[in-house]
Amino acid sequence: MEEPTPRKPPSEIDPRVIMAAERTLLSWMRTGLALMGFGFVVARFGWFLREMASLGGEHAPDPGSSRASLWMGTVLVALGIGVLVGSAARYRHYLRVLHQGDLKLPGPGMGIAVALVLAVLGLVMLASFVSMGLLG
Repeated sequence: MEEPTPRKPPSEIDPRVIMAAERTLLSWMRTGLALMGFGFVVARFGWFLREMASLGGEHAPDPGSSRASLWMGTVLVALGIGVLVGSAARYRHYLRVLHQGDLKLPGPGMGIAVALVLAVLGLVMLASFVSMGLLG
C-alpha cells in the first residue's frame, strides 16, 4: 500500500506557481464577465428589433424574431455565470492539490466546453440573422 503524500508547507511552494494560477483565475473571470456583457448586448438587440417593428417601415423585422435574441443573450449570460463559478472551483481545487504536493495540471475541459458552446451559439445566431434577412 502506498503511503499518502505529505502536505507541503506553504513556504515550500514556489510563489510563482500560485501567482500563475491566480492570473489564470483572473483571465477566466474576464472571460465570464465579457460573456455576460455580450449576452446583455445581444438581449438588448432583441429590444431594438421590437422597437423597429413597432415603428413599421419598409425594412421592419418580424416582432417574433426578437425572442431569439433574448434567448441567445440569456444563454450567454448563463454561460458567463457558469464560467465564473467553474473558474473559482477550478482555482480552489488547484490550490488544494498544490498544497498536497500533487503537481498535476488541470485539464483543458472547461476551455473546450466554453468554446463548443460558443460555436453552437454562434451558428444559431448566424441562422437567426439569415432568417431575419439581416445578412443579405
